[in-house]
Amino acid sequence: MAPSSRSSLIGFPETVNEVSARIVATGVVLMAVATIALDLRWMTLVLAYGFVTRVLSGPRLSPLGLLATRVLTPALPFRERIVAGPPKRFAQGIGAAFTLTAAVLTYGFDAFGAAQVVLGVLVVAASLEAFAGFCLGCWMFALLIRARVLPERVCEECNDIWARLEARSSAAASR
Repeated sequence: MAPSSRSSLIGFPETVNEVSARIVATGVVLMAVATIALDLRWMTLVLAYGFVTRVLSGPRLSPLGLLATRVLTPALPFRERIVAGPPKRFAQGIGAAFTLTAAVLTYGFDAFGAAQVVLGVLVVAASLEAFAGFCLGCWMFALLIRARVLPERVCEECNDIWARLEARSSAAASR
């Protein structure tokens, strides 16, 4: 039996290319900074749409996700770097919460100044991902697993995230 179009559109990938994730984060930074600096209230809705669609379906319904995965990543000379999907989905969920909050502040309470502050915090988190390769949401996800707030079965590959982070730090220190 062929899968329905709905089931093929909904669902986050089990693995994610880190290069694409960083490109998406760069796009988020650019869009959020433009929203703040140019008073583009309507862009809060565009940002929220992007995060919600990426939480629901990965890049499949997100214009920014599709641009990153289908156009920009293949055109760049970087090697693919596959990471676990669940922490990235968690991070996208946090982004959705921030951008939906900004949209509600903007359109529900006519408080675009407060929305700009919320988006400023998002810019910091997205900048860490985009420019330093540090996913704050992924780090929080790992802490929640370590604290047993989230069960380990949510992301079996994530069980060893601390060892991978330590290995990465050791490798960077030895350079």
